[in-house]
Amino acid sequence: MLRTIRYGLPADCDALYELEERCFDSDRFSRRQLAHLLTRANAANLLAIAKDQRVIGYGTLLFRRNSTTARLYSFCVDPAARGIGLGRELLQALENAARERGSQRMLLEVRADNRVAMGLYRRMGFIAHRWLDDYYADGCAAWQMDKRLEPPETPAAD
Repeated sequence: MLRTIRYGLPADCDALYELEERCFDSDRFSRRQLAHLLTRANAANLLAIAKDQRVIGYGTLLFRRNSTTARLYSFCVDPAARGIGLGRELLQALENAARERGSQRMLLEVRADNRVAMGLYRRMGFIAHRWLDDYYADGCAAWQMDKRLEPPETPAAD
């Protein structure tokens, strides 16, 4: 499955909403929330696009003024596109986007019962450091995880 990763556009709102419906049983974003993330939030929204132009994954980073921490606010991969390295590729692109904005650290929360996502985050260098009881609407706890982002390499001068 060939794919590209690009920044989200306001026109992607419905496709993101449909992806949220396929990926999450609860704690989904509404169309209005997604539109805000795509147009007004201090955010970076990266989308994985399949060869047939379907959105098969996305991640949203939130940034705060005067902070060097980027928060991975939402991250999902279409169930039909899992197991092919897309999550790793999309997460790497999000880390690069955070570095480009001057972030030195990424922070996220993940459902305590989502072993697949926790495994991906650990393999990518994230460390679980804080337990959050009753974090999600259904009462599930979460782990807060973070990762130090190394600065981008600068080309050697000749």
